[in-house]
Amino acid sequence: MGKREEVFDVVRRALAEALELPEDEIKWDSRFKEDLEADSLDLVELLLEMERVYGFKVEDEEAKGLKTVGDAVGLILRKVAASA
Repeated sequence: MGKREEVFDVVRRALAEALELPEDEIKWDSRFKEDLEADSLDLVELLLEMERVYGFKVEDEEAKGLKTVGDAVGLILRKVAASA
C-alpha cells in the first residue's frame, strides 16, 4: 500500500467516525458538503485530527480549497513532504 492510500485510509476512518458513516461510503471523490453532509465544524475537526496525527499546521486559506476527500489527502501529502 502506498503513502497515498495510507493517508486516504486515515482520513476515511476519521471521517467515518466523526460523521457516523460507513467507511465504504467515503470515496476519493466524495465531496464533503454535498456527498458526506459535513459542515464547516466537521472539516475543522478533521483538519485538527490530521494536524495531530501528521504534525503540521493547515492555514485557513488552504482549508478553504478543500472540496473532496482527495483534496484533503493531497494537502496532507504536500504538508508531510514539505516538513520532511
